Amino acid sequence: MEKKVQVVFQMETGGEVGVEANIGESLLDIAKRGNIAIDAPCAGSGTCGKCRVKLLSGQLESEPGKHLSEADFQNGWRLACVSTILSEVTVAVPASALAYQNQIRVMDLKGRGGEDVFATFEKDLEPLGFGPANPFVSVQITLTPPDLDDPCADRERLMGAIGEAVAGLEDGGAYPPVALSITAQRKLPEVLREGDFTAWYLLRREEERTLVMDVSVAEPRPLGLAVDIGTTTVSAILADLSDGKLLAAGSAGNGQIRYGGDVIHRLIESARPGGMARLRSAVTEACIRPLVMRLCVEAGAAQSDICLASIAGNTTMAHLFTGVYANHLRMEPYVPAFFQLKGFTGLEAEIGIHHDAEVRIAPAVGSYVGGDITAGVFAAGIHRKETISLFIDLGTNGELVLGSADFLMTCACSAGPAFEGGEIRCGMRATDGAIEACVLDEETMDPTLTLIGGEGQKAVGICGSGLIDIIGELFRCGIINAKGKFIREGDRITTDEWGITKYKI
Repeated sequence: MEKKVQVVFQMETGGEVGVEANIGESLLDIAKRGNIAIDAPCAGSGTCGKCRVKLLSGQLESEPGKHLSEADFQNGWRLACVSTILSEVTVAVPASALAYQNQIRVMDLKGRGGEDVFATFEKDLEPLGFGPANPFVSVQITLTPPDLDDPCADRERLMGAIGEAVAGLEDGGAYPPVALSITAQRKLPEVLREGDFTAWYLLRREEERTLVMDVSVAEPRPLGLAVDIGTTTVSAILADLSDGKLLAAGSAGNGQIRYGGDVIHRLIESARPGGMARLRSAVTEACIRPLVMRLCVEAGAAQSDICLASIAGNTTMAHLFTGVYANHLRMEPYVPAFFQLKGFTGLEAEIGIHHDAEVRIAPAVGSYVGGDITAGVFAAGIHRKETISLFIDLGTNGELVLGSADFLMTCACSAGPAFEGGEIRCGMRATDGAIEACVLDEETMDPTLTLIGGEGQKAVGICGSGLIDIIGELFRCGIINAKGKFIREGDRITTDEWGITKYKI
């Protein structure tokens, strides 16, 4: 029987977590099991050097490498992915290793009238196979209370009256036969008696039926949720479907990142025993559900008011969100299980919204060009423009779409890992302490840096925009040439112990 020991993780940001583990187990695997999101873009292959922790007590089997100097190693620094435990251990986890989830930012989005939004998108939804942009209508109905002479069941009493109410709507002729959802059926008896048999009914018009989604004493307030599941960041907005106004917005780190910073590492993890469940839980339970709860609190709404959700993400994220096997995406000929998926409900999505809500998954157009790009093109409207436009999405994955109303062309590449530290020693994500802008003095070469988080922040690393800025400044000042190579003449050029060229500024 393997000996169990305690591993304690002390977070620089506050708090500590103890996890039971086996001797010889990887420190990074232990952290994952304890839901401690240590940043490991390379998924534990030892190539990125981002999972640095400091050994405070106990013994770890580990070796210094190119990401740790001998001095760092002697001071207790270790890479969690290549360290295995030999005894009970206490390690300190620096803020930089937790950076992707520490800084949850709320987006500054301004609401706008819904009529323009719905009128613009209504005709575009039809070819995608979706229903109207706002398929909901509310009706108030008063029923005759039952008695001994008329003991008709609640459902049958309602169904006998609701057809007439629907026919009285302005576009009554467009409403198919009425059906009652199980959610509404469960609430019906109590709501009817609470309101003396006068109640509001929320109807959703579908192609073959009109579904009574909900029943309430007060007039319902149908809300719409839009979620962008990025490989690194998940963003969401909450909107009132009656007028299209935005009520709340927010974003959070994608919890899947503990299993790798890119989609390939996550696809590998998803194929391992229990991997799909872990990845799905990391984005639904640990990320989207808390985000939805926070948005509803901000908007003063109930989560069950969310009757329609639109989910966009790259092809891999769409598979992992829906729990559909996705490993074939990374192997030739790179075939996904679906480009478009319909019929997904709030209950199946498990994100804390109305159980009968329609969850629309933005359709993908390729294995590595997903619904996030479809949604971006859709929102930008370049498919309706006569002139040629270029749509660029530079996230963890990078995609380009070139086209107009006549044609659309697209391609994809890996972007985030190239900028955020996959092979860049000081690279990091855009969180507090990251250098996001740089200006070099052409005479002295002294740098003026702009850090995320503002004054008082200490530079931790360089994010993508900072790298682009620095490269531009190095070229402008004649330090690198047009090919990106250092101009090696001059006394500012040095080489470190790993043979990496450095320029003193």
